[in-house]
Amino acid sequence: MAKINGFNLNYKVEGKQGAPWITFSHALCNNLSLWDAQAEVLKDRFQILRYDHRGHGQSEPTPAPYTFPMLIADAIALWDHVGIEKSHWCGLSIGGMMGYGMAQEHGNRMLSLIACDSRPDAPPDYQAYFQYRIDTARAKGMEGLVEPTIERWFTPDTRAANPPMLDKVRNMIRSTTPVGHEGCCEALKTLAFGKRLGEIKVPTLIIGGALDKGAPPEVLAEAAKAIPGAQHVVVPAAGHISNMENAAEFNKAMVAFLDKTVGK
Repeated sequence: MAKINGFNLNYKVEGKQGAPWITFSHALCNNLSLWDAQAEVLKDRFQILRYDHRGHGQSEPTPAPYTFPMLIADAIALWDHVGIEKSHWCGLSIGGMMGYGMAQEHGNRMLSLIACDSRPDAPPDYQAYFQYRIDTARAKGMEGLVEPTIERWFTPDTRAANPPMLDKVRNMIRSTTPVGHEGCCEALKTLAFGKRLGEIKVPTLIIGGALDKGAPPEVLAEAAKAIPGAQHVVVPAAGHISNMENAAEFNKAMVAFLDKTVGK
């Protein structure tokens, strides 16, 4: 736990001391455990930083609304606290969106960007979805969002099979504070990194589930085209939480990208 920008932020450091850093940033209503499978794959080759956003996991909530500059400032302050000069960045959904902004504003501190299931802009229907989430949480609490979120995030086949990972995600949603959820939803309504994608100079992988409803492959493909040299990978048999739903294919693409970027 660290005091960051006036609140207590929960984080975890693991992996190989002296190796390059990689920072993992989770999605709305998740926490740092979202990245358990990826940390396990990379722990022998990287120093790994994972953390919980404001009002998520074990991090302290602060009053809503939040903004992308605020969330990005949290990440930079955490890097300063830990003593990280440069890091790879891997973020999913809001974490990947932050990565676009990080690469635009703090590219000198980025080794590479992996943006997962992360669209760069918020059209009106996308903004309306996050207002629906705010309204639902106010009316029914976080429990009222659990099953609708599972339905939006995961494929029909996975929902029918109902593997243990779905309960893990359900519990992450329940454990998110309402104010942390609302704060991040307000930030998501303002998402607008698309016009400056061409300014991103770090090696970039944009990856997402083939059946992601919020960040569909065609949207991610357009984002990749706008970033010089960016790679786009579609994860089969996966929705929005592609790193969990098809961890094998996700990890294969992630490792291949990192191998090419930093060398084996």
